[in-house]
Amino acid sequence: MNDNPSLEEVVYNCRAMRRLETTEVPEKLLVKLISAANQAPSGSNSQMARWVVARDGEVKKQLADLNRRHAEPYIQPSLDNQSSDKQRRMLEAVVWQMDHMHEIPALIVACFNYPEKVSGIEIYRQGGSVWPGIQNLLLTARSLGLGAAPTTLALRDQDAVRDVLNLPETFAALCLIPVGYPIGKFGPVSRKPVEEVMRFDQWD
Repeated sequence: MNDNPSLEEVVYNCRAMRRLETTEVPEKLLVKLISAANQAPSGSNSQMARWVVARDGEVKKQLADLNRRHAEPYIQPSLDNQSSDKQRRMLEAVVWQMDHMHEIPALIVACFNYPEKVSGIEIYRQGGSVWPGIQNLLLTARSLGLGAAPTTLALRDQDAVRDVLNLPETFAALCLIPVGYPIGKFGPVSRKPVEEVMRFDQWD
């Protein structure tokens, strides 16, 4: 990969990087990530996505604690029933992220500002406009040599997240993206061949 990768290089070499250095990420790069996320389209051009970049040690610790509370019971059954080396390596990276989340330089929380407080499935029915912004953020991070991997486990208790981040009650947190310089190396992703997942006009 060169220092100025093309969009195609970024898309095809954008691994989920969960093991991240503790080295501080310059503020101007974090602003650049959110600026890119902010360029994404939104339903009716409502532009209701909101972004909180947690750098404070205590705030990160509280988010990491919420993540552990929900991640451990989610991960353990998979750890007990690993079916391949590839799955084992992925789960080890998830566990590493859980154990070190409080040390990661920046935890970016993607939120949506609703007209009124919502809960349950309504959060996900209305908040879809956040996800194009998240993808913009992930691709921009990769182009800047930053590692990132989205997770939602820390956000299962919305009221607890609002307390940690001092969010208005109309906000819901939809995704947490730890960001930092990767410990490992970027490389190609493993995906099903396009002919297996695509058809023209009708499926069969």
